Amino acid sequence: MTIARNAIALAIAACALAFGPASLDVSCAAPVEAEVVLPGPLVTPQWLNDHLKDVTVIDVRDDLKRLTTEPKFNVDRTGNKTLAETGGHIPGALSVDFTKIREPRVVDGVKLVAMMPTKEFFEKAMADAGLDKGMTIMIAPIGDSVESLDMATRLFFQLKYFGEDNIAILNGGTNGWIGAGYPVSADSISAKKGNWAATAERKEILATTEDVKKTLQSSATQLVDARPTAQYFGIAKSPVVLAAGHVQGARSFPTEVVAKPANGAQEFMGANAYRAIFKQQNINPDQSTITYCNTGHLASGAWFVAHEILQNKNAKLYAGSMNEWTHLNNPVVGLPQ
Repeated sequence: MTIARNAIALAIAACALAFGPASLDVSCAAPVEAEVVLPGPLVTPQWLNDHLKDVTVIDVRDDLKRLTTEPKFNVDRTGNKTLAETGGHIPGALSVDFTKIREPRVVDGVKLVAMMPTKEFFEKAMADAGLDKGMTIMIAPIGDSVESLDMATRLFFQLKYFGEDNIAILNGGTNGWIGAGYPVSADSISAKKGNWAATAERKEILATTEDVKKTLQSSATQLVDARPTAQYFGIAKSPVVLAAGHVQGARSFPTEVVAKPANGAQEFMGANAYRAIFKQQNINPDQSTITYCNTGHLASGAWFVAHEILQNKNAKLYAGSMNEWTHLNNPVVGLPQ
């Protein structure tokens, strides 16, 4: 940021020499300062607080009622407060309803829910939320569960797929923000129409059913199942899929090990922790990888860990996941009947 300010000062000085001091009020007005530099795909509450005026915060959740309620706390005998129930949102945040960023799609004649949206659908969802192009985007989930964190990673994935790069997730989400002592607002969020637009479709990070089928014939790409352990083994099944079990050869990176509790929130861990977990699960952190779950929600968290935290640029998300796989009558490995 110091370099950017020096460049601005030099430009103003040069302009004044060329046109005279009087020109400083119009023709030599300072250009817009360079965008804030993100420290990585994750930021801390402290970093966001320090740069709150420099970024656009997007609150993403599926329960919008708590946006306008005050948080509730438990207070112990010594007066220490712990968060009991999330309420409110980070001041100035835009609001995105997670249930409205994916859409029904027809694949091979079969109507499927919660699928990867078209460019037009997603552009409208972001415009309705009030997002403008050219912003540094900070995604803030509630942060009370892995499922909440994965709402942020799914939005992150879709923004990245459609060309966005200047984007990060608030680690721990709003719960982590509150736990760090920063204030929230319970004001209603109303947004003007935004002008955000897709600039690309990065198919290199999106896996298809055909890509998954190829893994059944070759070990060049590994499959990572990001669902709870019981669903991986076929003990339990999501109602959105037709058959219990997992895709042949898939390795389990269960939902329950994606994050750790901290400050009344769930937080992503560091690269070393994930490398250790991957090793125990026989997952190669550097191999070509496809992550999946039931609808691509939880799998986006596994993709985020592989692609963004571990920097495996050969990691893809199978957005259709077991929803698409089973409805198109592909085989699964489950428990004996």
